Amino acid sequence: MHPEQQVGDWLRAAGRVTVLSGAGISTESGIPDFRGPQGVWTRNPAAQTMFTFDNYVADADVRRQAWRNRLEHPAWDATPNAGHRALVDLERSGRLRAIITQNIDGLHQRAGNDPAKVIEIHGTLFEVECLGCERRTSMRENLDRVEAGEPDPACLVCGGIQKAATISFGQSLRSEDLWAAQRAAEECDLMLAVGTTLQVQPAAGLAGVATDAGARLVIVNRDPTPYDGLASALLRDPIGQTLPRLVAPLAA
Repeated sequence: MHPEQQVGDWLRAAGRVTVLSGAGISTESGIPDFRGPQGVWTRNPAAQTMFTFDNYVADADVRRQAWRNRLEHPAWDATPNAGHRALVDLERSGRLRAIITQNIDGLHQRAGNDPAKVIEIHGTLFEVECLGCERRTSMRENLDRVEAGEPDPACLVCGGIQKAATISFGQSLRSEDLWAAQRAAEECDLMLAVGTTLQVQPAAGLAGVATDAGARLVIVNRDPTPYDGLASALLRDPIGQTLPRLVAPLAA
């Protein structure tokens, strides 16, 4: 039996499917991944400096460059693609336990998935957090300040350093998000890892959490991952083609 057909059978039989999504599901929406051939860090290894929490806090030049990059982030113009829409159909079939996403682009919610089912384990680009008083504001109002001439807008309440409400290297995940993600991994009977290299911990480790709890792991990703040996199936075709083919029969 073809692996895709086998996965389709497993999906039809599944009662609780948890999706773990990474940057690869959003590349077809025009948002580059990090480690692929055209990835952000592949083309500019120095860009990783801006994703390191200590560098961001210590260096005003890094913060100013980060704010300039936020102004031009492709997420502002991106729209959900066929892969995102297929996960909406999966939810409508009644099988979706949760989407744990490493992405910060909000495309799962914009596609139509219930925000209550989307766990943004690496945060969101659409909010800004003060590192001093933890006040949250919208990214848009802060980008308006950058465009008005503030290269590194400080918190208007306490004067503290602000950054996107995303998780940088060296920064702890929000405990409530990690707890929710672990529960979703433990309680599924099938985990669909989509467009993730499964290299960044602790998110990648959720694949092992799921299999340890008895779930099947299906990896839909162009390149090999460290968790391929745990997977019941590996699908290498483009996500925007594979997910719709897998999910379409569920609506029948």
